Amino acid sequence: MPKVLLVEDDAQLARNLVRFLSAEQFQVIHAAGQQDGLAAFQQGGFDCALLDISLQDGNGFSICSAIKSQSDTPVIFLTASADESMTVAGFDVGADDYISKPFRPRELVARIKNAMRRSRKTPSLLTCQNICLDPAKGTVMKDGSELFLSALEYRLLLVFLTNKEQLLTRERLIDELWSFSSEFVSDNTLNVYMKRLREKIEDDPQNPSIIRTVRGMGYKAVEG
Repeated sequence: MPKVLLVEDDAQLARNLVRFLSAEQFQVIHAAGQQDGLAAFQQGGFDCALLDISLQDGNGFSICSAIKSQSDTPVIFLTASADESMTVAGFDVGADDYISKPFRPRELVARIKNAMRRSRKTPSLLTCQNICLDPAKGTVMKDGSELFLSALEYRLLLVFLTNKEQLLTRERLIDELWSFSSEFVSDNTLNVYMKRLREKIEDDPQNPSIIRTVRGMGYKAVEG
């Protein structure tokens, strides 16, 4: 589960964001100010930081500078300011993205995922049972023989293998495919691509052992 640091001094907005992002399968650590934000970051293990620029005891620029001096954790600024100079200043201290308030929650989730995707160091090979995916070459092998997957089938498998042993909800999978294809992905579309993918990677698609259904919740890629 991705771990997100949220530094925001608007208590109501912070509560709403924590609730929403938690429902989207993020672990959220909230800090209300600069000092608490810096202290929270020292806990380590964050996959992304969401920083308000104007804080009661300082500003998000200082936190961003500290984060970037210690790690490559992606930073997204959340601000009510539409001042171009503030945007430029944010990028100058290393921000990866910038989103103005008010924003749509789904857009924020997409921005977080994109920022993490850009910063993620992808393993050279991703494996699960007899399946091996090579992100650098864009190939998928089963028992040493290459499988030929469509772009969305490949993307779906990549999501499963980079989140192996983790429950992935249908909503998250639809969002992943939608952000990748830039076209509307329906619940039925996901069913179609899950069926096609299983027909190619599973020995018995009717009784899948690699990507298993967690009834009423979603799916999970398992080692065995």
